[in-house]
Amino acid sequence: MKLRNPFKPDVDADETDVYLETPTGDAVARNGEAMDTQARNGARKSTAGVEAETVVLPALGLRDRVVETLLRNGIVTPEQVDQAEQKWQQQGEHNTLWRVLAQQGSVSRDAIFAEAARIYAFRREEVNEHRPDPEFVKRVLESFTQEQKAQLFKLHLLPLEYEIDPQRGVLKLLFATHDPTRPETLRFVHDLKLDHFELCYAPESSIAPLLNDLFPRRNVFLERLDEDPDAFDLGASYQESGGHQLVDEEALDAEINRSGLINLFEAALVEAVHTRASDIHLFPNKYKQTEIHFRIDGQLHLWHTQKTVHPEAMLAVVKDRCGNVDRFDREIAQDGYIQREVDGALIRYRVSVLPVVARNREVKAESIVIRVLDDRQVFTDLSQIGLLAGAIERYKKAIRQPHGMIIMTGPTGSGKSTTLVAALHHVLSPRINALTIEDPVEYLIDGVRQVKLGPRLQLDNALRSVLRHDPDVVMVGEMRDRATAELAIKLANTGHLTFSTLHTNDAPSAVSRLFKMGIEPFLIAYAINLIVAQRLLRKLCPRCKEIDPSPDRVLLDVLGFTDEEVATTTFYKTGDRPHCKTCKGIGYRGRRAIAEALYFTNAIRHLIVTAGDVIDDDAIRALATREGMLTLRASAREIVKQGETSVDEILRVTTDET
Repeated sequence: MKLRNPFKPDVDADETDVYLETPTGDAVARNGEAMDTQARNGARKSTAGVEAETVVLPALGLRDRVVETLLRNGIVTPEQVDQAEQKWQQQGEHNTLWRVLAQQGSVSRDAIFAEAARIYAFRREEVNEHRPDPEFVKRVLESFTQEQKAQLFKLHLLPLEYEIDPQRGVLKLLFATHDPTRPETLRFVHDLKLDHFELCYAPESSIAPLLNDLFPRRNVFLERLDEDPDAFDLGASYQESGGHQLVDEEALDAEINRSGLINLFEAALVEAVHTRASDIHLFPNKYKQTEIHFRIDGQLHLWHTQKTVHPEAMLAVVKDRCGNVDRFDREIAQDGYIQREVDGALIRYRVSVLPVVARNREVKAESIVIRVLDDRQVFTDLSQIGLLAGAIERYKKAIRQPHGMIIMTGPTGSGKSTTLVAALHHVLSPRINALTIEDPVEYLIDGVRQVKLGPRLQLDNALRSVLRHDPDVVMVGEMRDRATAELAIKLANTGHLTFSTLHTNDAPSAVSRLFKMGIEPFLIAYAINLIVAQRLLRKLCPRCKEIDPSPDRVLLDVLGFTDEEVATTTFYKTGDRPHCKTCKGIGYRGRRAIAEALYFTNAIRHLIVTAGDVIDDDAIRALATREGMLTLRASAREIVKQGETSVDEILRVTTDET
């Protein structure tokens, strides 16, 4: 049965659910019994046509009622509030303090929003796989325009159900959202001109997955391809006549212009953002087809194989739509860029073109890899990375020092740069001159002067110039040789906090790597505060993961699990749900970091200084472990014990430590 249209041009203020709004912009629920006397007596009615009055809340200094309650109940710590206050002041105090606090990665967003909803008298409703009924939501949405539906998604506002108001006996529509106090939400629902409604609170972690299922994000380019399925039934004549010869540019242009290749490529750019892919890979296979792969959570997944168009046509489309790339030069490596607006956000793409060998030697094949740079995915807090508490504490202890070096180690794709950027945000301040030296600059960081390396500005020259640029904090992309390592060490030894990276397998081996570069042991010992070896573990899909009823005991022993840990741990494995909407059948969703955090205590420094001609990695590791350092494998075991990843993932990511 189709629901009636809920719109009504004129709403009687006496029959409309009334909400109140505080001076901080938070909406207060109508429930008079739940509101305190002070808020009830001096509030502003937000209903259209009702004159506003002002609530006078008690003087809280830099804190508000929500923050004070959170502190009193132990939900947040004074340190977390202090960090939020600093960001709040930097942002101009336009937002409420408790909302800025909720943006901190080290706190529970759900707990903060739940407390705010309780204080402002919004009732809590449960949202899960069985509630609301998807068919009910779809029927309600039939009364809304596309713009209104988009705004519902943006505000995380979910139609929940119809309910009889016990006081007035009228039917009202319940909306669930994680932030019912948000003024924009209240104004939007009022603008819908519903007969009767009520805003309720539900956890963001429950609402977000349902919204993604009910409001699938559009990819207009894929829709165009679906509308014209014959768009790619082209190119056969070109393959027959020219596939064995050098590329005929005129025939190639004709094929590109006639086919749907442009839509396919643009669809790939959008879909990569929707699937949280870090990279897009395009390359020809031996069958003269073009494969498009997405790297999601560190693994490549085939997204599309273009079979009916010559590979040169597909690759030419990509190069043609890139800046700084010559489409007609197929014999050199090239770097380019693309910018697109996806879902209202500016997304940057870094393009790498590389000539590769094809089976047909007359065909000039190329491989293209596109890095997706979404600034919304940048972490500004170390806690967001997923590091264990011990590693975070060592990291913060190291960056609280006025000078010294923090080194990240690990292979490509282990999240080193992401963690360094998050650490950098911990020390940023208007009173600090922070500079980075990068090749290339991937993410733009507010408040940081970022230097891009190029053919005319090499790393060693950039470092020398930075020394004369009055820095307080410096981030060096990578120490590649002795010259750059010595300059970075010099920065750390002359009163600068310095961040950099090295390619080594673990933290202790970074010491011997620097020693082999020619850096003196005493410089290594007293310039470095912390060395962190990092890896990224895939997290099991929360929707389809399953308990492993019979884990391999021999394998668990090899991985270092004790008998007590085996007896008390619930082990999980990937679920067998190929159509899971959360992980798309992969079994994993998202990643978190594990780290081996080697903090330089006096004992570690003494061991390095007295090492002589050979740095003993094993001795450093043994001493650091006795002082509380968790190895990479030990960190991974903790994640398994928390039920977030599988035993197979430990084997994939970590190496044998015996």
